[in-house]
This record gives sequence, C-alpha cells and structure tokens, in this order.
Amino acid sequence: MVYLICYAVTCFACVLGTICGMGGGIIIKPVLDATGVMTVDTITFLSGCTVIAMSGWSVSRALYRQEDVLDMKRTPIFALAAAVGGLLGKEMYIAVAELFADRNMAGGVQACLLLAATFLTLIYTIRKDKLKSRQAESRAVSFVIGLLLGMLGAFLGIGGGPFNVAALTYFFSMPTKKATQNSLFVVLFSQLASTLKTVITGGIPDFDPIILIGMGLFGIIGSEIGRRISKRIDNKQANFLLEACMVLIMCINVYNIFKYLR
Repeated sequence: MVYLICYAVTCFACVLGTICGMGGGIIIKPVLDATGVMTVDTITFLSGCTVIAMSGWSVSRALYRQEDVLDMKRTPIFALAAAVGGLLGKEMYIAVAELFADRNMAGGVQACLLLAATFLTLIYTIRKDKLKSRQAESRAVSFVIGLLLGMLGAFLGIGGGPFNVAALTYFFSMPTKKATQNSLFVVLFSQLASTLKTVITGGIPDFDPIILIGMGLFGIIGSEIGRRISKRIDNKQANFLLEACMVLIMCINVYNIFKYLR
C-alpha cells in the first residue's frame, strides 16, 4: 500500500506540477507528510531524490535539444550558489529536527515555512502584472538569490518550484520560460548538494530502495505526461491551475501544521 501511495502521489504531482510550471516536489512533500506513510526524515529525503531525477531529466533534455536555456553570465553563479545553499539548507533542517524530541515535529516547521512561501508566491502571481520587475545585473545579487533559493528548497525538500520562478522573474526580469529553465539548475544543484551531504554523513533514513527507484521513474513519467498536456492548454488555463494548486498546497500545509505541532 505504501508503494502505491508513493507512486500515485509522485506521478500525479509531477503531471500537475509540470502543467502549472511549478514542479512536482512542492506537491509530493506535503501530500506524503499528510498521509503519514513514512517519517518526515524519510519523506524529505525521498522527495529530494525524486526532485533530482526530475530536474536532471529536464535539464538533460533541454541541453540535448539545444534549447536556449543557458545564460552564461548568471546560470553558473546560480548553480554554485544553489549548491552552497543546499548544504546550508540541509544543516538548517538537521538543526531544527534536533530541537524536538520527536523529529517528525520538524514537518510542522517545514509546513509553516512552505505555507508562508506559497502564500507570498500566490500574491505575486496574482499581482505580477501590476508590479514592476527589477533588472539586477550584479553577480553578488545573483549569488545571494541563488543561495537563498537553494537553502529554501533544501530545507523543505521540495526543490523550489514556483518560488524560484517568481524570484527570478521579479529580480532579473526573466521571461517565464527562461526563469523556469534557470530554476531547474537551482533545484538540481541545491538538491544534489543536500543529498550528497546526507549520503556522506551517513544520515540516510531507512527505506526500501524500490520506493526510491519507483518515485524517480514515476516522477520522470509524470513530467513527460504533464509536458504533453501543457501544450494543449492556453496560458489562462495554466495560470488558473497554478493558482488553484497553490491554494490546495496551502490547505494541505495548514493540516500538516496542526498534525505535527498540536
């Protein structure tokens, strides 16, 4: 039953996340937390690994097809900063988890932060046409933004999704497609760094490797299905789905807050 739940949630999340342009990790983590099928530590690790599989597949696919995704001035900086942020975000998660006698209570802290970040992203998404975006050119600013996004994604174990796209769109005036592709680099490097740290330090939680392999495969399959569906809907429909998904994610996180911190 655990296998079925994990695979179904992963596939559905990645289909929906790809259609909306928000990624699947932001859905996988809170939904699995809500089901309680595994510990928060295990879900965080598996979600992070699934995000690596999805983002790695998407980046490789884009590079193979020679899509215009690389901004040689910013992308390498984002990647480096995200890797550093991934290490810091993992350290933050460990520190928070150790504050509680029951490490699962860290899931409540993650839910609080994810709720706040999703709410702010929803407000930005609704009002972005009325907000004047910035045109940051400084490499230092690029590094700081990449660092913060990497920390957030690694701490939450979700990759980054709509937060990354919103930040890159606002601070660098990137078109949505370019911001989405650069977001993938942030997600990939932050989660790689975070996961490698877990592996090297021997902090891998107990789970059946078949679950990890299956979630990675269903994540990629779901992303491909979502990509094909997204070509058949217009921007208005995609935006509606994005906003509806963020509202749903906030509701799930409210449930998780009460579940873990009551």
